[in-house]
Amino acid sequence: MGLAPQYLKAAVGSFGPRASVLPDRERSREGVSVDRSHLAAYARVCGFAVDDVLPPTYPHVLAFPLQVELMADRAFPLPLPGLVHIRNTITVYRGIDAAEPLDVRVHAERFVAHPKGAQVDLVARVDAGGEPVWHGRSTYLARGATAPAADGDPAPAPPPGVSGGALAAVWRVDGGTGRRYAGVSGDVNPIHLHPLTARAFGFPRAIAHGMWTAGRALAALQGRLPAGLTYDVAFGKPLLLPSTVELHAAPAGDGWNLDVRQRVGAVHLTATVRP
Repeated sequence: MGLAPQYLKAAVGSFGPRASVLPDRERSREGVSVDRSHLAAYARVCGFAVDDVLPPTYPHVLAFPLQVELMADRAFPLPLPGLVHIRNTITVYRGIDAAEPLDVRVHAERFVAHPKGAQVDLVARVDAGGEPVWHGRSTYLARGATAPAADGDPAPAPPPGVSGGALAAVWRVDGGTGRRYAGVSGDVNPIHLHPLTARAFGFPRAIAHGMWTAGRALAALQGRLPAGLTYDVAFGKPLLLPSTVELHAAPAGDGWNLDVRQRVGAVHLTATVRP
């Protein structure tokens, strides 16, 4: 998806002073066509069935290049290299057919302090036929950075995870998972690609993309999801590559509670799925 030059630009521009406030601008693309071969490749990497209806997490990869454009600019207050995705909320208003032309818009908001540094939200909206069909909010953390104190309503509590939920799957996540997901998502953040580049940002090994883990967990519920849903995900401990992890799922009203964890110890993801 051609985002490596943007990451290189961001790496070169990560030195020196940066803006102290978010840029008041939006990035957009109109009439976006879904490439069927790319959609199929994404589905295979994440475990979704190949279908004409977009997986709920797929529009994120359509919006992601616009996120990177915003974050790679020197006017953005946080350096892109090393940013960690810590929360994601997706709302799908209806099923989206791959044949529909889509309008995609992205802006940044809520640049606030975090106990470990600073965080910011990248907000995306996807329209089809002049109507909203998908909305996503991605929260990123810059460790050690500074930001203004929180202003306004606090962020909602993270999803609770699963207590005593059934073991839904065991995944053996190999060391190439980050590179394969980078190939379909365009997210070539070096923390995902190789142990050496991950160590430069403080990780002992490469880590899986949070959105790969989120997509893989949702794919396990195929056939049991409504066309319209909200998927709220909090990312916990980084999923080091390679690893063996467990997916746990428990019904919750009309939806599901999920988590992805080690058999003993670290929880990598907690999530809720609601109609």
